[in-house]
Amino acid sequence: MKVYIYRVAAYQLTGSLAALHSIAWLRLNDHDVRFTVIPEQGTQVWAVLQIDTIFECYTIQSAADSNTINLEIPLAPLHRALKSAQNASHASIRLTKKENIPLLSLTITTSIPSSGPTFASSSTLPRPSATDPSGRPPASAFPDDGSQFREESFDLGRADRETIITQDIPIRVLAPASVHGLHEPRCREPDVHIILPSLLQLKAISDRFTRLALTNSKAGAGTGGAFKAAAGAATPKLELAANMHGVLRLRLRTDAMNISSTWTGLTNPELDPGMVEGGEQGLATHPSTRMKEVGDAEGASEEGWAVVRVEGRDWGRVLGVGRLGGRVIACFCHEHALILYVYLAGEGEGDEESVLTYYVIRTSSSDCSKRSA
Repeated sequence: MKVYIYRVAAYQLTGSLAALHSIAWLRLNDHDVRFTVIPEQGTQVWAVLQIDTIFECYTIQSAADSNTINLEIPLAPLHRALKSAQNASHASIRLTKKENIPLLSLTITTSIPSSGPTFASSSTLPRPSATDPSGRPPASAFPDDGSQFREESFDLGRADRETIITQDIPIRVLAPASVHGLHEPRCREPDVHIILPSLLQLKAISDRFTRLALTNSKAGAGTGGAFKAAAGAATPKLELAANMHGVLRLRLRTDAMNISSTWTGLTNPELDPGMVEGGEQGLATHPSTRMKEVGDAEGASEEGWAVVRVEGRDWGRVLGVGRLGGRVIACFCHEHALILYVYLAGEGEGDEESVLTYYVIRTSSSDCSKRSA
């Protein structure tokens, strides 16, 4: 298997995934590239990427159907390796083996300046006088003021040379049977779906709320509530809420404070009846249809809100995917789960989008379940 990396998306993607977990399941085949992150606790990621999203030239071959290869990869070393390739003139990665250890071998070609001295043209000595039998120039040719010589610059001629660097990342090659039973979590139909504002802006505010919660917990520890504050400091909770009238709210509520930020004028995308069980009839009875009927544009009615509480630090790491850009639709299952769909446009016009799915699931939720073999 050999691929050529050409887009920054690969580096940005591995960076956002590495913030969530140390290991990812990578599936490569003829049709797409899939990254899956399933930590013991926290957010799961199921990403389906079109090949052109991260690779310029892609060749794969295996004995499995569709030339499928399943790998378990350490995200932090892969991310560091891709970082070193950001300014490379050429980079390729291939699956290989050394001393019976499977590796992803990243070869980076860079052009660096090579310096060597060159001399600019300079004035020459005067020609010997034809009348001087010694053949030497007359003394008058060397006046004391040095006017016969012109000062010249000493230039360093610069030429580029190529340097090749190879980085090996130990991995595991997974048997098809070992990943056959892994499937995305199953969740009930969402109560609210809404297109999120800029994730970088949302992350900045979310991180600020999380820091305030931690600071408040530490202050509480100093007044005698050490055990309670320490437990609260580990997992400050943020409340995310949205309705079907384009309103999103982020809130931090503790005994000492109640602060929130609200976004209005957002878009609630229309559901495709063909993608809803029961078609038009199913859409009429969909939970989001009911939420739209009971809610209002001002958000005054609490009945029209879907609320999910997320762990502040985990949520901040999830929002790191904002560095990839793209359109993000959030689906709220009231008091149970939050699912983010991150859509990345293809390389050319009309190309199929890549989709990253983030499952922010409450561990006590029965509406979303993990499935494994």
